[in-house]
Amino acid sequence: MFVLISAGIAPGIALLSYFYLRDQYEAEPIGMVIRSFIFGALLVFPVMVIQYAFIEEGLIVTAFSEAFLLSGLLEEFLKWFILFYTVYQHAHFNEHYDGIVYAVATSLGFASIENIFYLLASGIDDAIGRALLPVSSHALYGVVMGYYFGRGKFIENKSKVKFLIFSLIVPVLLHGTYDYILIKITQKWFYVMIPFMIFLWWLGLRKVKLANKRQTELLMKNNQIPTSEQ
Repeated sequence: MFVLISAGIAPGIALLSYFYLRDQYEAEPIGMVIRSFIFGALLVFPVMVIQYAFIEEGLIVTAFSEAFLLSGLLEEFLKWFILFYTVYQHAHFNEHYDGIVYAVATSLGFASIENIFYLLASGIDDAIGRALLPVSSHALYGVVMGYYFGRGKFIENKSKVKFLIFSLIVPVLLHGTYDYILIKITQKWFYVMIPFMIFLWWLGLRKVKLANKRQTELLMKNNQIPTSEQ
């Protein structure tokens, strides 16, 4: 069991460490990051209960509703809700990139516990595939969510609400698309999934770069770093 639990949580820790270390300026307090990870892990239990109830009652009857509502909207909304009420107004959320760190931590907390349950039920043979697909995809939804959280936090006009809406809607659409591919395409699904995952990684790494760039521009504007460091 120890091996299964380790295999289940290791990809999440590795991905969280990767995105945590991509912060070019002030690193976030480890305690805050761990707290977000734990909050995300705890979300697995209400999500499982709600999904089970909807399925048992026959309220979800199409691939679209299962992918975009029962998985995409439910899971991403709960992550968004946790971030908004535990991180968004916190004093440590003081850089554009911070939104990515906390959103990735929350997403990977969720993905890690979900992954452990899956491996306990199915065995360790699927560990590599799980790490490459569902765990990494959750991390990338978190990157996108956190990027727009950062934009909403630091933009100085009426676009705050717009970016907070984007921080929910875009991850829901990405998550729903991922699940829809798995549900709808029963044979040779990897021919669609591999390009989609490449797109997700491209999008996520682009958001990482943009978040750091925006923080650099903000610091330059406030004369906190030399122009040559841009």
